[in-house]
Formats: sequence, structure tokens, C-alpha cells
Amino acid sequence: MTDTPQRPRPLRVLAAMSGGVDSAVAAARAAEAGHDVTGVHLALSANPQSFRTGARGCCTIEDSRDARRAADVIGIPFYVWDLADRFREDVVEDFVAEYEAGRTPNPCLRCNEKIKFAALLDKALALGFDAVCTGHYAQVIVREDGTRELHRASDMAKDQSYVLGVLDDRQLAHAMFPLGDTLTTKDEIRAEAERRGLAVAKKPDSHDICFIADGDTQGFLANRLGRSEGDIVDESGNRLGTHEGAYGFTIGQRKGLRIGTPAPDGKPRYVLDISPVDNTVTVGPASALDVTALTAVKPRWCGAAPTGPGTYTAQLRAHGGETEVSAEVVDGSLEVTFTEPVRGVAPGQAIVLYDGTRVVGSATIASTTRATAGVA
Repeated sequence: MTDTPQRPRPLRVLAAMSGGVDSAVAAARAAEAGHDVTGVHLALSANPQSFRTGARGCCTIEDSRDARRAADVIGIPFYVWDLADRFREDVVEDFVAEYEAGRTPNPCLRCNEKIKFAALLDKALALGFDAVCTGHYAQVIVREDGTRELHRASDMAKDQSYVLGVLDDRQLAHAMFPLGDTLTTKDEIRAEAERRGLAVAKKPDSHDICFIADGDTQGFLANRLGRSEGDIVDESGNRLGTHEGAYGFTIGQRKGLRIGTPAPDGKPRYVLDISPVDNTVTVGPASALDVTALTAVKPRWCGAAPTGPGTYTAQLRAHGGETEVSAEVVDGSLEVTFTEPVRGVAPGQAIVLYDGTRVVGSATIASTTRATAGVA
């Protein structure tokens, strides 16, 4: 007599539904797989009318209605949970404070860490759910010994593992990404949504930072922090111009400097350093941006922490490529050396380490060592 293979038991799944096409299709796939799925839309704004302008932003009343209609079509229960206060404290205020300190944060990564896989997951587990499902393009792979690993999506063009690099063992054990293991274009995802009768099939994707609906980060920060005139100087300290707030600049920035006077060599200048203490922005040539090493703090590991030095690839921004590095944890900080110099690395950004497609973990960049200008 041949044993009949047992199907995995259905899970109670809480599907985070933003009102967009990816999360709707993810919820539909989870339900189609036989899981007991409940949809939830996170109300993240105290003024939900303000978070979408065209294809920008999210979290409006319109989005919650789109999510509810999608849940009705899928045939799953649906709720709206108010996490606006938590989002403001853990994501928006953190974003403002980081820029005020001269750093460059990633609010999407912080939202995944603090909201979707902390506040939301904690509430889901307390209510008896087994997993939280999202529309991220990434994969959770279960090994033979039962341990879980976070991997890049099958389609590198859509991979979002960078913004999930903050997830730890416990969070991965309750994470579900139904879109991550399929090689489908966005057009095919939209076609699937249309076949399923989901009205969000043709809805534009949200872009940039969800709580800055018009995309004007500098204007948003100026409104929160006030305008504060300071100097723009070159590497020798010579005053080249003024600005209305050092928080409005990022390392590696070229446009919007409004210096007027050309560089002696006629080449473009870039932001090299931001000093909130004296409200000064330092600019210089592109070559001065070359970074050979960095120190990152608050590492979070998607599994066991690495021991001793190792060789990895690293990603330094959400839509950036990979670069080869050697890395080691020293006194709780991550010390990273690049095989080849890289540019545009700013304190506050996350560095995510990979071993092949596996996400090893992430940390927040605290300082960098430059090829020609010491430590920034």
C-alpha cells in the first residue's frame, strides 16, 4: 500500500492589503492555496485623504476601499486597523530625526521592521493567526532542518529583499510572500488580477515615500524642521553658496546645489558631507565620494549571526546593484571592506549582506572611510 503524501496544513493567514495590485494578488494566491485568509488594511495616516497624489503615496480612504473591494471579490473577511500613531512615531518621526541628524534613512525598511512585521505581526499572533502575508517580491525558503531563510525573488528585476533585510528568525517564521517565487512581469501580475476580477488590476503603483504624497521631501522636511540658512563650502572650507537647511541634502547629490561658481576643473560637484552641528554642506568632485570601507551598527540577522570574517555581496540602496565585500562583526558593529570603491554611500542607509541569493542580514551605516578624504 502506497502512503498518500500529506498536504501541508492550512494556515490562518492575515493578508496585509494596501489597496494595490500586488497585495491583492498575494492575498488571492494565499486563499487559492487553501489557507484561511483574512484581509487587513493598515490605516497609517491621521489624515488619510492626504497620502496619495496620482500614482504617489498610499494609505488613503480610496486605498482602503480598493482593498475592501478586492477582499470581497476574493471572498475573505476584511478589517481596517488603525496604526497611525505607531506609524507616526516609528517611521515618520524617525525619518525626520534622521535627516535632522545629517543621515539618510530608508522609511520603507523601517516600516517593514516596526509596523508590518512587528506591530501587525504581534497583533496577528495574539489573535491566533499563523502568518502575515504581503505582496513583497521575496522568498522564504524552509530547509530540511526546519530553519527558514530569506532569499531574493525569482525575478531580480522585482526583488524587494533589501527592504526586508531587517526581519529576524521569529518574523521570518511567520512571513508569507506569495509573489516571490514566480517569474512573472508586472503586466502578468496585472493580467492575473484582471482574470480574478480584481478592480485594482490597472491601478498605478505607489512611488517614493508614502507619507510625502507630492514627492517633495525637502519641502516636507522644511515644514517639519523649519528653514535654517547655512553655508555650502568646498573641501578647503571656502564658501561657495548658501542653503536653507542641511537636512535637504544627501551625500552624492548633484542637482539642486545652486552654487553658481563652476569648479576649477569645470566638472560637476557633489555633496560630500552634511554637518548638522554647524549647518554646513561640503561639496567636491565625484572622485571624493569613493568609499573603501564602512562601519554599520544595529545589525539584524535573518538567521544565525555570522561568526568571524566572511565574503559576501552587499546592496546599499533599494534599487541598487550588488558589490563584493568582506565583513565581520566586531564589538557588536559590522565592519565592511569593499573589493572595489563604491560611491554615494551615506550614514543612515542600510547595508544588506547576501550569500548568493540568501539574505544574511542588515545594519545601519554609521560611518564610511573614503579613498581620498578619510572618514565621513
